[in-house]
Amino acid sequence: MAFSVSAVAISSNLPATTVAALRHRAPIAASHTFGRSSVSYHPLRSNRFACFAVSTDASLKEAVKTDKAPAALGPYSQAIKTGNTVYLSGVLGLIPETGKFVSDSVEEQTEQVLKNMGEILKASGASYSSVVKTTIMLADLKDFKKVNEIYAKYFPAPAPARSTYQVAALPLDAKIEIECIAVL
Repeated sequence: MAFSVSAVAISSNLPATTVAALRHRAPIAASHTFGRSSVSYHPLRSNRFACFAVSTDASLKEAVKTDKAPAALGPYSQAIKTGNTVYLSGVLGLIPETGKFVSDSVEEQTEQVLKNMGEILKASGASYSSVVKTTIMLADLKDFKKVNEIYAKYFPAPAPARSTYQVAALPLDAKIEIECIAVL
């Protein structure tokens, strides 16, 4: 089986390195499991080795769903829980009972987004303090300061890592959408 060590390193959150560097430190064994068969590669046989594995077993992930937050607008989950990590899909400022925006104001939509996010986090066993990364998508980057003032009330120090982008458009013409990753 041919694969790139740097691709495995990236998907495994490991520092990228070359095969030559690994040979000097420790041989590498890589395994990829499809169903019940397994393919392994051992360039040098030794008791010491680095091992990378990838699984396609769907039972390793669990969909998180709560009626206390708006339902997904398409073929995706509100969140996916796998191991000790929770991945929340983008959340909008919709009222869960009506499916309508709380208002046209970015401030009120931001409050509602964060309330909805809190409900999804709670349903997954996480909380705002469990969040390690957020991505904010804004219809207008001029709203950055307004959003920051509200956002800061929800995330205790140390605040999660974050990226913020202005996007061309958001679903249902929302003013803001936030997604996040939490660790249990």
